[in-house]
Amino acid sequence: MKRSSGLALIALVALLGWGWFSQDAAPEQAVSQTVGIQRGNLAPDFSLMTAEGEAIKLSDLRGKKVIVNLWATWCPPCRAEIPDMQAFYEQYKDKDVIILGVNLTATESSVENVTAFVKEYGMTFPVLLDIDKQVGNQFQAISIPTSYMIDSKGVIREKFIGPMDQEKMEKMISSME
Repeated sequence: MKRSSGLALIALVALLGWGWFSQDAAPEQAVSQTVGIQRGNLAPDFSLMTAEGEAIKLSDLRGKKVIVNLWATWCPPCRAEIPDMQAFYEQYKDKDVIILGVNLTATESSVENVTAFVKEYGMTFPVLLDIDKQVGNQFQAISIPTSYMIDSKGVIREKFIGPMDQEKMEKMISSME
């Protein structure tokens, strides 16, 4: 009888200990999976089309580091950063790094204007058309260009407002896991 009481007591202590430790771990897991646009949040998922009709979904790019760049053709700082973004993309595209150029198409005169701009500037990274302001609103693109650095797990590591040069992009990407 004493032996079974002792085993029951040990089992009870083990269960309580397990419950204690699993409670401590749960809030950390929940916090790391919070969806939002703050540093440390899981980036909000979206799916947009390119001018060529290809759908690209952010969550499908897990395993790669992603720069989500919100921009428009009429924005002088956006125009200024395009050559550096293109050079960065050419250097890193085979190293699990991708740039998604999210064009705020609702603010443009036409989709044709965007495609002509992409061709003129020799942009080969994916340019996504945010026709209904979905991503611009999700990522609160008040000032452009605005860029989000997202790690291979889909977590936002940096937000940068203003034009970036290649050196800045390299520094931000290399600081991510």
